[in-house]
Amino acid sequence: MRDEVDELIEAWARERADLDLAPVAVFSRISRLAHHLDKARRASFTAHGIESWEFDVLAALRRAGDPYELSPGKLLRETLVTSGTMTNRVDRLVTRGLVERNPDPSDRRGVLVRLTPDGKDAVDGAFSALLTAERDLLAGLPEDDRTALAGLLRQLLAPFGG
Repeated sequence: MRDEVDELIEAWARERADLDLAPVAVFSRISRLAHHLDKARRASFTAHGIESWEFDVLAALRRAGDPYELSPGKLLRETLVTSGTMTNRVDRLVTRGLVERNPDPSDRRGVLVRLTPDGKDAVDGAFSALLTAERDLLAGLPEDDRTALAGLLRQLLAPFGG
């Protein structure tokens, strides 16, 4: 089975025979796959009325388990954004009724961000739709190959901290 990356590599090999093009075979395909995954993510989230950044915050709260709340600091670590960005995002999600801010009973100066029932419904629906789309992207690979690919990607990501 040939794809457009094979053609790209052949063209580069013809023009730059002095180069080892092995990385192109891997990373050009990862890049193309990332593009398709990004489209699937956007479609899944849009169908459930949320944006990608909203999903990231809502998903972090959902993964925290009942009562689906985290401190802003923990949300920062989960989503890898700056404090100012997180404040803005939480403000917007509060306005939309997807999260609420509550006083932290263990720290009278602190707050906890909690998923509302509407936020839980939105993130659950979007995540289910995303998993369906991701399964479709992987449909051409047998289960053993999926497992092997996940392991190889884990190894590739390890130097970056996952």
